[in-house]
This record gives sequence, structure tokens and C-alpha cells, in this order.
Amino acid sequence: MAAIADLADAAGVSQTVKAQLRLRELIVGGELKPGLRIAELALVERLGVSRTPVRAALVRLREEGLLEALPGGGFVVKDFSEDDVHDAIELRGTLEGLAARLAAERGASPVLVAAARECLEAIDAVLAAPQLDEAAFGAYVQWNGRWHDLLAEMAGSELIARQLERVKTLPFASPNGFVRVGAEHPRSRDSLLVAQAQHRAVIDAIVHREGARAEALMREHARIAQQHLRDALCSHRTLQRIPGASLIRRRAER
Repeated sequence: MAAIADLADAAGVSQTVKAQLRLRELIVGGELKPGLRIAELALVERLGVSRTPVRAALVRLREEGLLEALPGGGFVVKDFSEDDVHDAIELRGTLEGLAARLAAERGASPVLVAAARECLEAIDAVLAAPQLDEAAFGAYVQWNGRWHDLLAEMAGSELIARQLERVKTLPFASPNGFVRVGAEHPRSRDSLLVAQAQHRAVIDAIVHREGARAEALMREHARIAQQHLRDALCSHRTLQRIPGASLIRRRAER
């Protein structure tokens, strides 16, 4: 009987995750617009799952910050001001700076450091081409995301890792949120080369137990995303390349 109950619980979790991922796609992709009240029954039909996992998914997306709870019950898709987006990127940079400092002060696992260096070698191979195509940007996104995940793990703090994961669920606050903005720019490769140099400097600082330097480098690293945000806000066409762009409320729209 216990085994049957365990299987039922696992199936429930799987359905919740399925609903959560699909609902996030609908929001980030712009199919569910900011200000839209979520109709629970409509989601049950659209997602093909029962009401229980849909309700659980709604609660989780509220915790992620993509939905807002209404006073009378239910949820609405949240929008974000330009300042909100800047603050989210700043928060990620602050948390990653803390993670880098703790990794240096506490001593990062040699296994994790080796894995991070492997990511950097893979990124070097991507950036070796004089011009980057969509495939190259896709590869960069993969390895860059992996490197940032390893950095969070190096800190040896579940609390910091959990908070970082939470802020990164906002699509425009993730380490890759604005990478593809550069694809529109003729000097996009130059920006990624600067980011890669910072990646290497952070790992070197961690290995040499230079906590303050590692922290400062990671906070500086987040400023690249801030610059990309400013560039994107100047061009509607470029802004549309950002995941979750439909959630950003422009200043003129206030």
C-alpha cells in the first residue's frame, strides 16, 4: 500500500511540474498577458491536468514572482517596471558576488573548479569564431548557464543557492536573459569576450582565496546585463528577443 501511495505522490508532483513549466512558458512567451486574471478551469482544459496540480503550479509561480495573488482570491499575471528589471539583475549580481566571496573564503571544491574551467574552455571554443551565428549563441547560453550554476554550488550554501535560483526564475534576471540581445549588434562577440575574461578572473580569485576580489568581479559582471537591458529598451525589435519581454512595462506606459 505504501508503494502505491508513493507512486501516486510522484505522479502528483509530475503533473504539478508539468503544469508549472507549461504555465511559465505561456507567461514568458506572452500568450498570457500582464494583468490577465488566470481562469483556473480554463487552465485545467488547456494544460490537460486536474485542478490540484494547476492550483499548486499557480502558487509556485506566485512564489517565483510571475503571478500576483488577488485580494478576493485567484491570480493575475504580473508586470514589471524597467526599475524592477534593473533591480532584479542587481540582486542577482549581489547574490552571485556573495557566492563567489564565500567560495573563495571557504575553499571551493577542486571538482567544481575543474568543471567550471571545462565550461570556460567550451566557451572559448564558441568564441573562437570571428562571427557568431544562432548556433554559437545557443552553445554560449548553455555553457554560460552551467558556469553560473557551478558558481552557486561552490559557495557551499543551500540558502544562497535557493535564493539565487529564485531570482533567476525571472526570465530577464537570469545570467542568459540578455545574451541574445547582443546577436543584433555587430560587436556582440566583443561583449561576450569581456564576460568570458571576467569568468576566468572570478575562478582565479576563488582559487587564490581572494574573496573581496571575487565578489567585486561578479558584481561588475552583472553590469554587462544592465548595459544590454539599456540597449534593448532603446529598440522595440531588440527587446522582443528577450524572454519575458511582454512582462516589462515601459516608462511611457505608466
